[in-house]
Amino acid sequence: MLVNIRGFSRNLRKEVTKTSRYYFYDNGVRNALINNFNPLGRRDDVGALWENYLVMERLKKQQYKHIWSHNFFWRTYDQKELDWVEVREGALFGYEFKWSQTVVKAPKLWLETYPEASFECINQNNYLQFIV
Repeated sequence: MLVNIRGFSRNLRKEVTKTSRYYFYDNGVRNALINNFNPLGRRDDVGALWENYLVMERLKKQQYKHIWSHNFFWRTYDQKELDWVEVREGALFGYEFKWSQTVVKAPKLWLETYPEASFECINQNNYLQFIV
C-alpha cells in the first residue's frame, strides 16, 4: 500500500504544489521492489528509509490518538523544503527529518512566509515524541 502526500501552499508563487510524495506502508515492500536488503551502514538510501518510517508511524499516531490533521510536504522551486507539514486546529507545524543527530534550522523562506508556524527537526534523539 502506498500513501500519497501532496505539496503544501497558500498560493506563494515559489511553492511547488502539483507534485506528490509517496510512502510505503511497509519499508520491506520498498526494499523488495528495489532489491536492497543491506544493513543500514551499507545503504545509500538511509534518509529515505528514515523519512518513510517517520511518516508512516506519525500517521498511525494521528489515527490512534485522534489527532485530526491535514498532512503535506513543502517545497519551493529553488529546492527549499520541509519533509512534513501538519495543519491542525488552525495552526501550522513544520518538520524536517534527519537520520543523523544533526539539528537543522527552518528554511528562511518558510519562516518569512509562515511566521506563525512552528518548526522542529526530528532526528534519532527526539523521534519517539513524534511517533509515540
